[in-house]
Amino acid sequence: MAVCTFAGHREVFSSSIEADIDCALEEIIQTDDDFIFYSGGMGDFDKKCESAVRRIKRMHPERSIRLVLVLPYLTHEINRDKKYFESCYDDIVIPTELMGVHYKAAIQKRNRWMVDRADVVLAYIYRDFGGAFDTARYAHRMGKPVLNLARKE
Repeated sequence: MAVCTFAGHREVFSSSIEADIDCALEEIIQTDDDFIFYSGGMGDFDKKCESAVRRIKRMHPERSIRLVLVLPYLTHEINRDKKYFESCYDDIVIPTELMGVHYKAAIQKRNRWMVDRADVVLAYIYRDFGGAFDTARYAHRMGKPVLNLARKE
């Protein structure tokens, strides 16, 4: 089984990002027949990656492809919009390692949890600060390949 996670800044400025994500995912799924894609569900890049995973699932029904939302903590909207979330994701996870973590630190710890389990990180990093940058830097330190789709325009 291959595991991929996403790390990107909240805003996406590339006009070709959907096509770039599709190409990257097509390449990734050539490596195995069984996949898990972890998403933090925050920002434009995560949403675009999630949509691309859903497209890939429809295009490749012969493969086992799971899209998992990884939350840093329980939110009211998960209960309020339960049917929506269940229709969008194969699973929703709050890692037990995050129980009791202060909410201000939980997102960074969730991102590291996803990187620790990933074989590859699909990224959109165009600046050298912020949570996405910190996540990609952590992935590099852990020896994980980071495929950065950001282009200097």
